[in-house]
Amino acid sequence: MNALNVAEYTHTLGSQAKAASALMARAPAAVKNKALRSLARLLREHTAALQVDNARDLERARAAGLAEPLVDRLTLTPKVLDTCAEGCEQLAAMADVIGEIIGMKQQPSGIRVGQMRVPIGVFGMIYESRPNVTIEAASLSIKSGNACILRGGSEAIDSNKALARLVQLALAEAGLPQDAVQLVQTTDREAVGQLITMPQFVDVIIPRGGKGLIERISRDAKVPVIKHLDGNCHTYVDDPCDVAMAVKVADNAKTQKYSPCNASEGLLVARGVAPEFLPLIGAVYAAKGVEMRVCPESRTLLASVAGAKLVDATEQDWSEEYLAPIISIKVVEGVDEAIAHINHYSSHHTDAILTTNHVHAQRFLREVDSASVMVNTSTRFADGFEFGLGAEIGISTDKFHARGPVGIEGLTSLKYVVLGEGEVRS
Repeated sequence: MNALNVAEYTHTLGSQAKAASALMARAPAAVKNKALRSLARLLREHTAALQVDNARDLERARAAGLAEPLVDRLTLTPKVLDTCAEGCEQLAAMADVIGEIIGMKQQPSGIRVGQMRVPIGVFGMIYESRPNVTIEAASLSIKSGNACILRGGSEAIDSNKALARLVQLALAEAGLPQDAVQLVQTTDREAVGQLITMPQFVDVIIPRGGKGLIERISRDAKVPVIKHLDGNCHTYVDDPCDVAMAVKVADNAKTQKYSPCNASEGLLVARGVAPEFLPLIGAVYAAKGVEMRVCPESRTLLASVAGAKLVDATEQDWSEEYLAPIISIKVVEGVDEAIAHINHYSSHHTDAILTTNHVHAQRFLREVDSASVMVNTSTRFADGFEFGLGAEIGISTDKFHARGPVGIEGLTSLKYVVLGEGEVRS
């Protein structure tokens, strides 16, 4: 596809999405929910066939030498597909927020003023590796009454095409426009350049992928962008804490899965509990082959752990998103130093405190400047599905419009509505 054809093609996608968005905005909740339930059924019915398409992508990825964490993100297991189906069903069961009016107040003039929640219109989604994002984006788009244009990575093209066909089939079954969810069928990178510069059709762009992709889109887009650049998440083990619980949670936050953006990359430990806690978590990490990038104090406390892979941390390690079995470890004086370290080095994605001190927990919640802040649980829960949003379009570390996991409400806007009975302004 040459540059002219790509421009014409993306222009057509935009025009079709704009037309479909008007129909989606007025679609009844029952019809949107029918499409979501149909999609859940189709995903389960076609699991075996979807894995055949996915296998082609996996074969190409491995032949191209794609790193194993990225291959992991690319894989559509039956569990991944069932989770996608569950997300569709969870969304279908949720109340429809479109048309909801909030904050209606009577004014001295007699008019009543409130705000109505409405769809954004058309969003463009640009993502890498994970083909399940196709379903997450499509299902949230349907529930929120939007239209969307999806551009997945070239490494997942066969998987994404197969998933998009099921989405359009579900839309058709419910009597909704198939153009409400369109997948960019070309792997030509010029399609991305076109998609992010069509404000006449696209209302917001949501990139989800590596830092390079997101930096490029943030720089070049001519429409608003909802984004996060990286996921340098922290778990802070406080003094006092339940040490056994802290070991369990710090283990899960790092090792439950290495590749997601909500895995903890940094472990901060209060000096008062470090001599007891660090050898215990060090043994867990050593057994799982996790490399520990350590400060001098934590190295001393971990030196006796059998099989521990200890590497002296550099300044860069405190800011690093590893997406791998590596974690930085630093002993801090207490909650003040932990909060200061996180606010300086973190990517403002997700950070957690493990503590039995209520005052420390409340300070951490108030003062840590991140999209999700947690007490006594794993950072791995920073996810739209786990937060009960049904699915997520991505995580936003921006402070305007949407922050944290972006679900239905993140894909809507508020407009003022005014109700009167003939009042005129004097």
